[in-house]
Amino acid sequence: LIGIFIFSFAGISFCQAESKVGFVDLSRAFDEYQKTKDFDKDLEKKGDSKQEQREKLVKDIRKMREEIELMNDRAREKKEQDIEAKIKALQDFDQNAKTLLTKERDDMVRDILKEMNDVIQEYGEGRGYSIILNDRVLLYGNKAMNLTDEIIKILNGRYKKQ
Repeated sequence: LIGIFIFSFAGISFCQAESKVGFVDLSRAFDEYQKTKDFDKDLEKKGDSKQEQREKLVKDIRKMREEIELMNDRAREKKEQDIEAKIKALQDFDQNAKTLLTKERDDMVRDILKEMNDVIQEYGEGRGYSIILNDRVLLYGNKAMNLTDEIIKILNGRYKKQ
């Protein structure tokens, strides 16, 4: 009985306080943030450049393999060692490129998510929100409580000013 009373009292006081609650679709905000789009284009260019470098290495290996057919045994043995070294260099290149691009992407995602979090926190504090949720944990939310468009607008506005 006491538990019911406390629960009821807490519910009444929560309802009586003017609480503002909102939610944000973080995935959509992330995808529609111009900084994300610009970074994705930049990362794609870097990936294309790495792919061109990789294709040059592959082409060199193919050329070396074609040349090996015309060589005597001693020269062929040396060329096979050179080919193995090139293949190892190609594997190292692939691993390093993947690691570099993945790290760059992870750093960018972390920075943008922190920036989004800061904007959402400022927005909530500045407009008197008690709670702003991530829509992924939301089972239902009235469309009027969806703050995603406003957050995207703020993010893109600040980004343009930079």
